Amino acid sequence: MTRYAALLRGINVGGINIKMADLRSTFVDLGFENVKTVLASGNVLFDSDRGDAPALKREIEAALRAEFHYEAWVFVLDLDTVRKIVEDYPFDPEREGWHPYVLVTPEPDVLDTLLSIRDELDPEVERVQAGDGVLYWEVERGMTLKSRFGRSTGAPKLKAFTTTRNLRTLHKLLK
Repeated sequence: MTRYAALLRGINVGGINIKMADLRSTFVDLGFENVKTVLASGNVLFDSDRGDAPALKREIEAALRAEFHYEAWVFVLDLDTVRKIVEDYPFDPEREGWHPYVLVTPEPDVLDTLLSIRDELDPEVERVQAGDGVLYWEVERGMTLKSRFGRSTGAPKLKAFTTTRNLRTLHKLLK
């Protein structure tokens, strides 16, 4: 059995409201074990003996579309990968007045596109650095949605390819 984290994009914001008990039930109905939701922002831990994360992603997205009637985007990572992402965070995660974020994408082209604006960023407001399948982002508190990088991650064409989590949320997934 492998322990996975499913990171759902865009639930409980913008009109897509899913109760965590209902979300948990959907994962249980898929045959996953030890299902646990973490926070109300679309984080689900589960065990599976099916070791194909892309296939799990497709299966979960199809179930969410059928059950909750929305265009579901899910990112499935085993917990060893989540642990490595957290350990590799390149900035000071406890920097006073700043948010530590991780943007997840399985698409190298999306990662490259987002990283290409690095030189346009104001280092007094935010910084980004590439990781393995992620972009690490540090942004001044209060600027998440206003910053250059923050605005670029909200582009509709990126919805299916990215999700962002605060580093503290990823820590909670590892507990």
